[in-house]
Amino acid sequence: MHSNNMISALATLAMASSAAAHATMYGVWVNGEDQGDGRNVYIRTPPNNGPVKDLASPDLVCNVNGAKVAPDFVSAAAGDTLSFEWQHDNRDDDIIDGSHQGPIITWVAAFTEDDGTGPIWSKVAEDGFDGTQWAVDKIKANNGKQDFTIPSNLAAGKYIFRQEIIAHHESDTAFADNPARGAQFYPSCVQVEVTGDGDAVPDQGFDFNADYTYEDPGIVFNLYNFDGSYTIPGPEVWSAEGGSSSPAEPSAEPSTAPEPTTAPEEPSSSAPEPTASAPVDSAPAPSITTLSTVVVPTSAVTQPTATATAAPETPEAPETPAPEVPEEGCKLKRRSRKSKRSAKARRASRMA
Repeated sequence: MHSNNMISALATLAMASSAAAHATMYGVWVNGEDQGDGRNVYIRTPPNNGPVKDLASPDLVCNVNGAKVAPDFVSAAAGDTLSFEWQHDNRDDDIIDGSHQGPIITWVAAFTEDDGTGPIWSKVAEDGFDGTQWAVDKIKANNGKQDFTIPSNLAAGKYIFRQEIIAHHESDTAFADNPARGAQFYPSCVQVEVTGDGDAVPDQGFDFNADYTYEDPGIVFNLYNFDGSYTIPGPEVWSAEGGSSSPAEPSAEPSTAPEPTTAPEEPSSSAPEPTASAPVDSAPAPSITTLSTVVVPTSAVTQPTATATAAPETPEAPETPAPEVPEEGCKLKRRSRKSKRSAKARRASRMA
């Protein structure tokens, strides 16, 4: 009977310890100023303080009421310090059980009215194990507050800031392998309206349901047997650099435009080719000189030379008999004498 009572007492203590271990967010401080109870005011508050363990669940992002938009926003400027205040059930209680050691990570995304799922998140702060303390130890010592700074270059607008506690007291086994165990996630989403003149827009595109995996050593982790080093899940903290430098890159392309200025040089090199053919027009001159030498022996030759300068084609008709004249000049003279004598004889016969 005594042993049964002992077992029952131990079971009750274990259940009480498990219930006391859970946590939820109470409110926000801006530069040390309390913004009041934010539950269901500017925080998308879940119905209870239980953890989420299934990495495929949409509740992993902003908890069970992640798609329930809160009616108000916290107002803060880029560069301000925000303190997210956690509790177990009530303000200034035990916050979370000391056995639930693990990191605290803060994210930001552009405001959305849905449950926050998808590749929209960028990491803005993280705190894991510093060699002696876990982040959970620090918020317990700081009345449940986890501080971080809004990136000073964050563009003005409405955002959701998500902060999560990951408890590793049962994470030596993946939830997918044993649903009774696994890392415990306590996410909470706060609506914040940021002012300022920054131009950086969150662009890491982290997706909790796709990018948190059971192969991640920061999720499946043996809290009771490790070498003192711990890798916080997710990417490096977002640099929050503005996009003003990227538009300058296209300006380099127009520098290639001057190349066409060399193109006109090619026609100039080929331009002399027509001038080389110009002397062809003088080719007919030699043909005229050969024509004048052929007709030199006769007196009639002077006429063709005069006309040849104006129109080389006209001398063709009188030149047809010209080549024979030089060859039979003596015979022509004898024939002309005979013709004169015969003419005289005919006139004498007529007179008789």
